[in-house]
Amino acid sequence: MIEEEIPAALAGERLDRLVSLITDCSRSDASVLVAAGGASVDGEVQHIGKIRVKEGQVVRVDPTLLPTIELPAADPSVVFGIVHADEHLIIVDKPAGLVVHPGAGNGEGTLVNGLLAHYPEIAMVGEAHRPGIVHRLDVGTSGLLAVARTERAYHSLVDALKARDVGRVYRALVWGHLANAVGVVDAPIGRDHRDAMRMAVVVDGKPARTRYRVLHEFRTPTDASTLECRLETGRTHQIRVHLAAIGHPVVGDGTYGGVRSGIESPRPFLHAASLELVHPVSGEALVFHSQLPDDLAAVEVGLTA
Repeated sequence: MIEEEIPAALAGERLDRLVSLITDCSRSDASVLVAAGGASVDGEVQHIGKIRVKEGQVVRVDPTLLPTIELPAADPSVVFGIVHADEHLIIVDKPAGLVVHPGAGNGEGTLVNGLLAHYPEIAMVGEAHRPGIVHRLDVGTSGLLAVARTERAYHSLVDALKARDVGRVYRALVWGHLANAVGVVDAPIGRDHRDAMRMAVVVDGKPARTRYRVLHEFRTPTDASTLECRLETGRTHQIRVHLAAIGHPVVGDGTYGGVRSGIESPRPFLHAASLELVHPVSGEALVFHSQLPDDLAAVEVGLTA
């Protein structure tokens, strides 16, 4: 059972749309769940998806009443890199444009489909619709991702992420020059009160911390900076939201104000460059690195200090 208190950002939304957001399912599947009695508002079961929810109400959803989910199938055509693989752990180098796991609107051609073609045993690890996955990268973000190959590794990695014992370091190109060469953005993140499809720094959000360090400053063709960003938490769009909130959005990020004249980027300039973790079974300290991909490296070629 999933329970959520309605934040201001989602006040006035239809119940079926809210169920869709909570369970990461399609609107049609959410409607089926509601009609089957799988959703309640303030303890009262609702069967009509079009009712509107109010801020502060508590919605409970029973995901077991969703229509049977077709499990992801192996797809050897999906292209991605493997940095490391052993009996328990896989480290993937994900290309930009690749969705991590099946979800609403992305039923196939995901990283999970590709992983199943190479490592079919992960089908029994973790959650059935996203086997082996313990954390995610946005579709437009490239770089390193840890995947569990065994159930033991899965639970160990999930616990390590919750304890903030996994080091996730990103490289970003942002607009402007930051006032401080090193800093921390400590601001809660939740649904944008004006647009529920976006995230934002909001007072009723979940705690979020991002550390950053300026690597390079550029002045031509316009002011920009390359940063190293280290996640202390893992909220949706965290780095993109935090950098936009301090006035330095990620170059190429159309969702959070990063598309401007002067520098063109084919996507948000954000790359998961390093991953630091303790092996979930052996206890060995591991560090992995991924080079900046060609599409982002090309963006930096035209920048000068």
